[in-house]
Amino acid sequence: MTRMTPSEAFVETMAAHGVTDIFGIMGSAFMDAMDIFEPAGIRFIPVVHEQGAAHMADGYSRVSGRQGVCTGQNGPGISNCVTGIAAAYWAHSPVVIVTPETGTMGIGLGGFQECNQLPMFQEFTKYQAHLNNPARMAEYTGRCFDRALSEMGPTQLNIPRDLFYGDIDVDIPQPSVLDRGPGGERTLADAAELMSQAKFPVIVSGGGVVNADAVAECIALAERLGAPVVNSYLHNDSFPGSHRLWCGPLGYQGSKAGMKLISRADVVLALGTRLGPFGTLPQHGLDYWPENAKIIQVDADHKMLGLVKKISVGICGDAGAAATSLLQRLDGKTLTCDDNREQRAAEISNEKASWEQELNEWIHERDDFSLEAIERAGDQLLHPRRVLRELEKAMPDNPMVSTDIGNINSVANSYLRFENPRSFFAAMSFGNCGYAFPTIIGAKVAAPDRPAISYAGDGAWGMSMGETMTCVRENIPVTAVVFNNGQWGAEKKNQVDFYDRRFVAGELDNQSFAGIATAMGAEGIVVDKLGDVGSAFKDAVDTQMKDGKTTVVEIMCTQELGDPFRRDALSKPVRHLDKYKQYV
Repeated sequence: MTRMTPSEAFVETMAAHGVTDIFGIMGSAFMDAMDIFEPAGIRFIPVVHEQGAAHMADGYSRVSGRQGVCTGQNGPGISNCVTGIAAAYWAHSPVVIVTPETGTMGIGLGGFQECNQLPMFQEFTKYQAHLNNPARMAEYTGRCFDRALSEMGPTQLNIPRDLFYGDIDVDIPQPSVLDRGPGGERTLADAAELMSQAKFPVIVSGGGVVNADAVAECIALAERLGAPVVNSYLHNDSFPGSHRLWCGPLGYQGSKAGMKLISRADVVLALGTRLGPFGTLPQHGLDYWPENAKIIQVDADHKMLGLVKKISVGICGDAGAAATSLLQRLDGKTLTCDDNREQRAAEISNEKASWEQELNEWIHERDDFSLEAIERAGDQLLHPRRVLRELEKAMPDNPMVSTDIGNINSVANSYLRFENPRSFFAAMSFGNCGYAFPTIIGAKVAAPDRPAISYAGDGAWGMSMGETMTCVRENIPVTAVVFNNGQWGAEKKNQVDFYDRRFVAGELDNQSFAGIATAMGAEGIVVDKLGDVGSAFKDAVDTQMKDGKTTVVEIMCTQELGDPFRRDALSKPVRHLDKYKQYV
């Protein structure tokens, strides 16, 4: 055992786990450890707001497959991270949040910056460690890093601030890597039997395929079956968009082709997906989920099996290993779906072509409010759908794209296609604003050689644009696309559809975001002509990759609105008091 301080044990254990970057804001609570980050080869990246630090750690994890790390001052610095850790939880990101706490002799006295930091993260972490003795610093630190990867989610290391000091004898624990298997023999055999008898099998490729680096295994299984593959909601990078069997994402503003094809399935293989409720809701007027199909669900977390959808077979296993095992079990067999392979291939091709044609012709929204908004816009013809199509055409090779929550960003689901995994990042089920920009900053730190692009509406951008200063100060170049339509569009759509256009708090009188970016030391471009969208976007990406500069591309869009985002959760209001009757 080696004699060292708890701070040294903490830092040495992180170094053993390959930590090279930590996101946060400096604070006295962990300053003794921070003092030795640099000699240990760890870069501390100071941010503008701690929520941004948590999102950056999330983006870092999702690109690298390694633990992203964030920290901050005890109390308010740590409480600022809750939203970001919640988003990481629903993205299954192995983020480690280090939460320095009030000193042991002050806990419970209501001192400066004191709060109970474990309960606030309890719902959004897979494991929480509270250091109760400085001699256990390396043990708890190592366990948090191991559990983040094995549980595929955030973990919390809570350290009373006085426990960084002293002298202890330490063995630095080495990383423990979990070896995941394909699942149980019985369930794999049952699944293979169902698949061999399927007439119209469909594969849903989810986030588990990305996390397991199992796209190749998914492709091999899909090609053996001749099965169309749809992406689970907001996992558009789980199957290559150029592949003949790719049919696009399910869920809000997803692919009609994918929805129509899965509606015909008699067997669905849900590979690495929990089949979240929001990602399988009706869309485009299609109630597409095949209620009578046999569902085979593969998930590394047994608690997800059958949780949302009724399933026929549940396999607790790694998505890649399970796909390989199923392919081996089908090898040499005559499959029922072999008889209609050409017919299904034609159906896949036709549905995809039809959807692409519809997207080409769907240049603006068609509801009454949107048509009025288009008329009000006059010569401003930057319809969001046309903008998204132009951005799609101008997208660089091997990009990383993050999208925020909101109206235009959600419509982008139909226009974002990827060739490689670990390329698309969204706030998943947590759906918080201010996610996209800091997340793509963390992704860029993990993969500096890849183009990093964020999409955000003007409302969400206001929550995160301060991190532009982080990009400039820390030399982390990214490209931020801001769709400026002067409104909270998703919520405004609800006021159109459910509240007879009684608009409350939906309008945004924005300043020039490009001008603000310039004032922060970045580049700023305003785009108000459709013909300039592609060239401005390409220039911004070139500025990122060649000149190492961040650019904010502010695109002035019409106020047309997409489909209501929460149709499942709203209904026409009922008013009982006389003074409210005029609003019914």
